[in-house]
Amino acid sequence: MKKVSQKVQALRCLEMVETLKQYGIVNQRVLDAFREVQRHLFFDVDSIDLAYNDGAYPIGFGQTISQPYTVAVMTALLVERTPSGKVLEIGTGSGYQAAILDALGYSVYTIERIFELYERAEKLFSRLGLNITCRCGDGTLGLADEAPFDGIVVTAGAPEEPESLKHQLADNGCMVIPVGNADLQQMTVITRCGDRFRKEVFQQFTFVPLVGREGWNDNIF
Repeated sequence: MKKVSQKVQALRCLEMVETLKQYGIVNQRVLDAFREVQRHLFFDVDSIDLAYNDGAYPIGFGQTISQPYTVAVMTALLVERTPSGKVLEIGTGSGYQAAILDALGYSVYTIERIFELYERAEKLFSRLGLNITCRCGDGTLGLADEAPFDGIVVTAGAPEEPESLKHQLADNGCMVIPVGNADLQQMTVITRCGDRFRKEVFQQFTFVPLVGREGWNDNIF
């Protein structure tokens, strides 16, 4: 495949950001992070020409890199409620969402259940000089040894909000998570208020399933 120059990729990135603005993403911090993080670095070379399209694409092992709009919606929901602090991402995947969070200045922890994706992302973070803590394990259980978190971003569709994750939120912290059935989920924000949890529900999306002890059973997919 013909190699695409850095200049061309930079122009495509700017076009992607303009598309996000047209779709209603207005948070300037989020838009700046999307300008900063080069999405093509998280793609295999064979599909690099697709990097700045507003689409989700396979990254292997039945997983995808989410479309930019979806990542932007989740990120904006977090930033508007938790503008700074310590954030846990569930489902590292390609590493793109974690890199966006890092660009926003969060202290980022991320967990991936598929070892090959975890290993790939960890190497990429190191190569890019990103200070992101990457773990391999069951994301539905979170990272109790690093809790509490000011924010949690779940990049897979859950049948319900995992209790372990809810209770790893700091007071006034929030979790952004798609919740629904295996085919369609509603973007949901859970905010911790002491021992109570407030729920907000937004538009519908389709994600890969959140597999784990407090998610979907891997045997049904």
